[in-house]
Amino acid sequence: MIDNTPHKTKAYIAGVNLNDPNFDYYLAELANLAEAANMEVVGQSRQNLEHVVAGTYFGLGKINEIKDMARSLRAKVLILNDELTPVQIRNLEKMTKLRIIDRTELILEIFSSRARTKQAKLQVQLARLEYELPRLHPSENNLDQQRGGGFANRGAGESKLELNRRTIGKQIAVIKKELKEIAGQEEIKAKRRNQNHIPKVALVGYTNAGKSTTMNGLLAEYTKENGEKQVFVKDMLFATLDTNVRRIELNNNFSFILSDTVGFISKLPHNLIESFKATLQEVKDADLLINVVDASDPNMIQMIRTTQNVLTEIGVKNTPMITAYNKADKSERHYPQIEGSGILYSAIDPESIKLLANLITKRVFANYQQVNLLLPLSAGKPLADLHENAQIIAENYRADGVHITARLAPEKQQQFQNYII
Repeated sequence: MIDNTPHKTKAYIAGVNLNDPNFDYYLAELANLAEAANMEVVGQSRQNLEHVVAGTYFGLGKINEIKDMARSLRAKVLILNDELTPVQIRNLEKMTKLRIIDRTELILEIFSSRARTKQAKLQVQLARLEYELPRLHPSENNLDQQRGGGFANRGAGESKLELNRRTIGKQIAVIKKELKEIAGQEEIKAKRRNQNHIPKVALVGYTNAGKSTTMNGLLAEYTKENGEKQVFVKDMLFATLDTNVRRIELNNNFSFILSDTVGFISKLPHNLIESFKATLQEVKDADLLINVVDASDPNMIQMIRTTQNVLTEIGVKNTPMITAYNKADKSERHYPQIEGSGILYSAIDPESIKLLANLITKRVFANYQQVNLLLPLSAGKPLADLHENAQIIAENYRADGVHITARLAPEKQQQFQNYII
């Protein structure tokens, strides 16, 4: 029989440790990224240095060692733990005869394979082009391979290089324009949501921690049409790159806007963060963040730091946050339970979802006030405003007007001051 199963590319991973206490964690993470890119990690190496070697990243002895080890393990790719310079990549390829992929390129490849919507595809394409632009080199042109031709041939090669740079520059400009148009459309949607004065809650955290599963749990528990609104979930890194936004209607007349965002990872390429800033706008606009953490992972603390670093980089600093320790079903601890300002829970457990919803309610509606209002029967517009932007508890039509008990946000309390009884 013919085996049609696609064979994974064998990869060897390596890195330079500059006295970093988190180096082992980063290298383990690199292995997970390689597997997410459908590669099989067959071995690894490290070199402890005060600083990387400018031209080759590793020292010469370590390069020869890696070359021999990779060859004996039949590896075809060498994946490195940092973003390398173009010179370092070219030199390592010549010396090892292996394809060299640095950490940034690996993450970009994974994002490219995961992108589904037009916006996500454009964002990844922009980050990739910005990564490739400084890595263009005349040696990649056929004109540059001609020997003994003198000045004329060298000039032709340089012209070809400049042409490539201009081509990529134009592509970057076109993509940025398209993304700006999409961002404008998303901004209009966001403004509409903001005008409604409905609290906004954003799920953030390390990739594959269970953000989408948490959203689906809340939808299943509190939304009648949850089947149509469920978001994509899969046990892999960066399963979704798009921000999904849903309205959660709780049983006690509370409601909030919930967004599920792209997951984070250590050393997330700066170009990628820049490209995805429009997608992460929901995080910046949120009234409350839910930092979803994989409580079963031994590197949990480092993952929390990673999330905090990315949030700082995109300009989110003082937004209130609940730390939600997910996957408690994989531990021996009792759950669900409140732990300080956080929660230990399982996103696939209904009781956990209810406790999380109660915690969200207490945090986002802390400044809401329950009031009794009397509106004239003719006050159709204010009444519609209340239904859209307040939490209605009771409503009765009487001869003297419409009696309403509602929870109001601080800005709405001022707006309806004259109707309070």
